[in-house]
Amino acid sequence: MINAFKKIWQFAGDESKNINKSIALRFLYAIFNMFQIGAIYYIIIALTQNDKSITPALTSFIFLIISIAGRTATSYFSQLQQTHAGFFMSANKRMFLGDKVKKIPMGFFNEHSLGEFTGIATSVLEDVENTATMVMVNILGGFINSIIFILMILFFDWRIGVIVILGTILYLIISSMMEKKSSILAPKRQRSKSELVSAILEHIHGMGVIKSFNLTGKGDKKTRDALENCRVSNINLEKLFTPYIILQEIILHIFSVAIILFSIYFSLNGTMNLANSLMCIIISFTIFAEISSAGSSLSILRVVSSSIEQANKMDNIEELDAKGIEFSPNKHNISFENVSFSYGKKEILHNISFDIDDKSLTAIIGPSGSGKTTICNLIARFWDIDSGSIKIGNKDIKEYTLDSLMSQISMVFQNVYLFADTIENNIKFGNPNASHEDVVNAAKKACCHDFIESLPDGYSTIIGENGSTLSGGEKQRISIARAMLKNAPIVIFDEATANVDPENEDKLQKAIEELTKNKTIIMIAHRLKTIKNADQILVVDDGNIVQRGNHEELVNQDGIYSRFVNSRKEAINWKI
Repeated sequence: MINAFKKIWQFAGDESKNINKSIALRFLYAIFNMFQIGAIYYIIIALTQNDKSITPALTSFIFLIISIAGRTATSYFSQLQQTHAGFFMSANKRMFLGDKVKKIPMGFFNEHSLGEFTGIATSVLEDVENTATMVMVNILGGFINSIIFILMILFFDWRIGVIVILGTILYLIISSMMEKKSSILAPKRQRSKSELVSAILEHIHGMGVIKSFNLTGKGDKKTRDALENCRVSNINLEKLFTPYIILQEIILHIFSVAIILFSIYFSLNGTMNLANSLMCIIISFTIFAEISSAGSSLSILRVVSSSIEQANKMDNIEELDAKGIEFSPNKHNISFENVSFSYGKKEILHNISFDIDDKSLTAIIGPSGSGKTTICNLIARFWDIDSGSIKIGNKDIKEYTLDSLMSQISMVFQNVYLFADTIENNIKFGNPNASHEDVVNAAKKACCHDFIESLPDGYSTIIGENGSTLSGGEKQRISIARAMLKNAPIVIFDEATANVDPENEDKLQKAIEELTKNKTIIMIAHRLKTIKNADQILVVDDGNIVQRGNHEELVNQDGIYSRFVNSRKEAINWKI
């Protein structure tokens, strides 16, 4: 239990002060709660002593007013602090995860399910938000209240106090046994929830395939299995808790009855006065309420602890820029020196070396799966290489912080991702401080201004997630405008014109050529007009650089490039 509390405090960070305030207010709540016991005691004293004056009634009334006002205020502010801590400790963790994911290798998402990460950011942290502070405050507050009750009942009669202490100890022993047992099933429950999120995400993303193959109602076996696994893990946890909870309730009721019986017995044999006996009987109905509340929270403490452990899984993943420094080179030449790289156990690049001059255009061609996109991704350090070195401005990219490295690079991917936001904000993504005029100029150069203006709200039009309301060519041109606006000294195009319609291709090609002057350009392309003017052409095959040179040099060599050129010329002459 102590270790679980430490985890919550550490996880809360700065919010731990609000948890402490909430616990302190719960202590004050317990004090004010005693005032109503005092009010009852004054009335009972008056009744047993046949005091018919108004003084006991007034005193009791004042005590009740103080109790109600104090409990209301302390409960309200305690709940505020508790809720504030719960929300912000989870919100801060989500922000941390958002920053963390920007700094870890992309390979992490090959080894770990996106659904698991999504599950941590959503359901796991939601569990922490809703239960962590509540559990901690309820347990500690319950213990504080129980201690005060025990001290009070010891005042009335030490023998009754011993009975209360014995009942409390037995209750806590059973709670401890339940908490230890739950340590086995709680992690399984958390894993099943993450697996369910993963399965649902996969099912939603693959809905087009499921429908196209007429598998609606059949292609969801993985989702159904994940749902069933989640159901079973939750039921198993409840089945584990149930017998312990029943045993706890039996013990509390037995000891409550014992308090009543012994109070009556001690009163009848003359060893306890009537007033104290009546007070012990009255208190017997409420004395275990707080410890019962604490015990209920204790039963899910292990679940909370498991959630925090899962939420902290990414803390120890090494960041790419952990040892980097802020750096901006004067020149932006790029060099690969004996670079090898593997996805898992499969080596993709085999000891490759090449140089790209500052402010030059390098085109990369090769068969599908040869390693072209991998080379570009390694320049941006989406992954760390197995061996060798990659340098920008004669400085190893591992010596840059990720922020300073990415500030040197703009990338335009073949598979464009746009955010569920306005078109203007999507274009400004790489340069948030750009003006509207800057956005419009970039859009015009990227040949997307006209279609943006034709939309109902122009640049303020909200596009669907991943640009679902736009065509492939429209998304491509917006992504090019975004890269243009960033105006980085290195620009990487991965089939940048693949989805652009022919009527805009020539305009876009000229715009790219104009905009990329005096920049270091790396371009993956399969269109001859895109690459024939390149300063250098790298031909990649099976993870090796098999040819390099300019168009004139390579077209006369027997190899992949000449075959590539000839096939393109033949394609141009095709007629229907």
